[in-house]
Amino acid sequence: MDARNKVYLIAMVTPRDQLDKRFAELRPFLARAARPARGWVRAIREALGMTTAQMAARMGVTQPRVVELEKSEPTGAVTLQSLERAAEALGCQLVYVLVPRQPLTQTVRARAIRAAEKQFAAIEQTMRLEDQAVDPKKRIAARERLITELMQKPARLWDSR
Repeated sequence: MDARNKVYLIAMVTPRDQLDKRFAELRPFLARAARPARGWVRAIREALGMTTAQMAARMGVTQPRVVELEKSEPTGAVTLQSLERAAEALGCQLVYVLVPRQPLTQTVRARAIRAAEKQFAAIEQTMRLEDQAVDPKKRIAARERLITELMQKPARLWDSR
């Protein structure tokens, strides 16, 4: 076979694939990085040997405000802006990231499968009412084509819960 007859397969890397790769790298770290029971702000402040009054001065707020911030973090009632200010006062960098529980591609594929099954159920019901049989091999091939199509333009998958 000469070079002109060779077939090259080029895989398109989607933004979803790129994010999945980044999240896969983060997951092992996140499993070990659970928030301390009393929150990161308090844990780091105490590890640094800094008092709430000293931290308040560094943040330009009152000492009771730092105590309030430390109480609100473990409950999830703290704002990102407050965390950013606290991080700066502690010599830290705030890292904010949403990490999907499963790869985004898996999530989109599962939604596409559900949508395809729904569409095929309606079609098959109509065909049964018309006493028409559905060829299983053709159904599988058509289902996969529909899933692929839905995954390429996934906005339609999120119209319903």
